[in-house]
Amino acid sequence: MTNHLPLTAKRSLELLGLIAIFGVLYVAKDIIMPVLMAFFISIMLLPIYRFLRRKKVPESLSIILPIILVALFIGLIVWFFSNQIGILVKDFPQIKSNVSQHINSLSDWISRITHYNDKEQKAFIQGKSDDLMNMGTKLAGGAALTLSGVFVFIGLLPIYIYLMLFYKDILLRFIFMWFKPDHHPKVKEAIYETESIIKSYLIGLLIQITYMTILLGGILMIIGIKHALLIGVIFAILNLIPYVGALIGNIIGVLLTLTSSQELWPVLTVLGVIALVQFLDNNILMPRIVGSKVKINALFAILGVFIGGSVAGVSGMFLALPIIAVLKIIFDRTEMFKQWGVLLGDERPVKSPMSFPSFRKKKPVAVKEGTEKDD
Repeated sequence: MTNHLPLTAKRSLELLGLIAIFGVLYVAKDIIMPVLMAFFISIMLLPIYRFLRRKKVPESLSIILPIILVALFIGLIVWFFSNQIGILVKDFPQIKSNVSQHINSLSDWISRITHYNDKEQKAFIQGKSDDLMNMGTKLAGGAALTLSGVFVFIGLLPIYIYLMLFYKDILLRFIFMWFKPDHHPKVKEAIYETESIIKSYLIGLLIQITYMTILLGGILMIIGIKHALLIGVIFAILNLIPYVGALIGNIIGVLLTLTSSQELWPVLTVLGVIALVQFLDNNILMPRIVGSKVKINALFAILGVFIGGSVAGVSGMFLALPIIAVLKIIFDRTEMFKQWGVLLGDERPVKSPMSFPSFRKKKPVAVKEGTEKDD
């Protein structure tokens, strides 16, 4: 029926559909985000579930055991951070002394290059500190609500994962019933490719967290940087957020190093080691582990991270890239939305569509990698 509509009406309906999707995600994010997270974790646990079923393990137990593994992994992360926070609390007097020394050094430097004296700087710092304290007081109530929301989120995850694995055949039948039998081969291909991409991507990220923690934390520990392992774990986890996470990880690494040292050379060392590990990760390790299956261009990867963060917070930022990858698989196999798959992808036409009409059509064209430069 939509094939008979004018082109402007079709595009308007597509844009209205996108606005409606974002609106629903924003309004119902507390309901939808745990479901999406459970969906991706369920796909990652499918190999373990299938292995246990082949070994004649009862279905309920085949679902519960992988969920227990996930719970143990999350519990290990919580224990590690609580232990590291305990160490930071014990070192608080030394941290306070180091911070004061760095502030005094910064104050002397500012006095040398500007007309502001020590008294004016201290008054400015005191005023900003009072503002931060007032802001912290206002946010205290919200923090309690956020913490309760996190516990609800984590509490719902195992229930959703169990039910999704248990009723996966019903969900698959529901998907097939949306389409005509003639389209079922394409639907089946899309489902298999979606499963493959999500599994390779998420399992690759777990491997990435492991080797980045070992590399970064191990190198910093050998050099003698305090809180080396904590810096490694924080950076490895934040690095899962495309583009933005690495910047935040660098800032936190610098702050932790400044608070634990009275000198500046450890900061430069941390930044240098992070840059080295990132180079190895981006150019050697990660391409071999995940490969090039998730071909999303950098523009929409960054936009997806910021939109996901504005809609659903940190969980939206983590899930942005796999969600965009799934959407691209669907768009590439739908004639009506094929142009959206091209927009999200990283495959650039070899020749300009402005000069060659054949490159404007909805058909496969010769492409080159998005990282290459034009001749």
